[in-house]
Amino acid sequence: MKRHGTVFLDAYTNSPICCPSRAAMWSGLFTHLTESWNNFKGLDPDYVTWMDLMERHGYRTQKYGKLDYTSGHHSVSNRVEAWTRDVDFLLRQEGRPMVNLTGDRKHVRVMEADWRNTDKAVNWLKEEAINLTEPFVLYLGLNLPHPYPSPYAGENFGSSTFLTSPYWLEKVTYEAIKIPKWSSLSEMHPVDYYSSYTKNCTGEFTEQEVRNIRAFYYAMCAETDAMLGEIISALRDTGLLKRTVVVFTADHGELAMEHRQFYKMSMYEGSSHVPLLVMGPGVKEQQQIPNVVSLVDIYPTMLDIARIPVPQNLSGYSLIPLLRGKAENEPSPRGPRPSWVLSEFHGCNVNSSTYMLRMGKWKYITYSDGRSVLPQLFDLSADPDELTNVAMKFPAVVHSLDKTLHSVVNYSKVSSSVQEYNKRQFISWKQSLGQNYSNVIANLRWHQDWLKEPKKYEDAIDKWLSQRSAF
Repeated sequence: MKRHGTVFLDAYTNSPICCPSRAAMWSGLFTHLTESWNNFKGLDPDYVTWMDLMERHGYRTQKYGKLDYTSGHHSVSNRVEAWTRDVDFLLRQEGRPMVNLTGDRKHVRVMEADWRNTDKAVNWLKEEAINLTEPFVLYLGLNLPHPYPSPYAGENFGSSTFLTSPYWLEKVTYEAIKIPKWSSLSEMHPVDYYSSYTKNCTGEFTEQEVRNIRAFYYAMCAETDAMLGEIISALRDTGLLKRTVVVFTADHGELAMEHRQFYKMSMYEGSSHVPLLVMGPGVKEQQQIPNVVSLVDIYPTMLDIARIPVPQNLSGYSLIPLLRGKAENEPSPRGPRPSWVLSEFHGCNVNSSTYMLRMGKWKYITYSDGRSVLPQLFDLSADPDELTNVAMKFPAVVHSLDKTLHSVVNYSKVSSSVQEYNKRQFISWKQSLGQNYSNVIANLRWHQDWLKEPKKYEDAIDKWLSQRSAF
């Protein structure tokens, strides 16, 4: 795809977690507009996505695999951890990240469910798409390279196991793997410490453990890439490739032990930066685009490809001018594409609403109301590993970026409504359990810590419920 198409060097998720990110991609709207605050809260099932609009305009549509953009899914642990992030306690909510080698050198199909969906998509292209008189849009959602469940980690498990087979692991060059630098636990930003602790990453890890986790993650990426290859081969075999636009992207990244964390939920590059590659008719070949873009741009881009009028209320901007290699300043009905992208996070493993603005070489991260938690500023050109917070050193830059952020979202107000939402949801969940409450809450993913001092943690929740909002 890189050779025959365009790669966006700086593409970002609008919220680094499954459901809120997908809600932004399918709706073209920022997270504070969809109010997809966590993995339990996404879009309404009847929300009109770009694919729905394409169907209304005569496209044959087909979806396979992981969708995960509507409300009501994911584990009880996942939602309760998000609702209770303001409670004054610290509990491990995940299994310790680990690796697991399965099968032998001939074991190719490790993630069987993803391969089944890939097969379905390939068969649909070969049996259905080839005979269509109308244009089509096919969506394939893969779970890989998401880590796998760790059954020992309790209710609905966590997903802290990086699993692959020798077939894929042999494709990884161990010597090329970079071991990330870590700050000491005492020097960590308070929100990072909470994330690292709840993700069970504050214990000791040997360099070999870290290298293995990263190697297994890369092997899982190689398996994902093979599935993409199957789709491209099917398009080539059916003669559809020359007249089909192919888009490859992801809902978020994976820290794979960067910043002493695995998983996502963070604004660091490993988690918030996503791949975005496009190839097909009208797309410039071997083009690398440095402009910052994000997943909300998918909605207007898909409509643009289909020549469907783009609604004016979207957060995203069409990528078509960039894909065609045209000048950035080409007039568009909504004015020029902004020079920044926005990502925000309101879910589990992070004890504060988080807002990130990426603009030029700067990444600005602010929390909550902008005052109660220290903001972060990184110069990505001088510090690509984001190890040095220069917010105190460049107050004028912080002020200017914060002003831009405020022009997009009144973030202290959003943070406050999320806090109120969390409390309302928790109270209603607690009431629904009646007598079973103590037993259910004790046996969620945090059970190993909770069961040591159940009264202490229940008391902390009661104290939180009796407090007024901090704003």
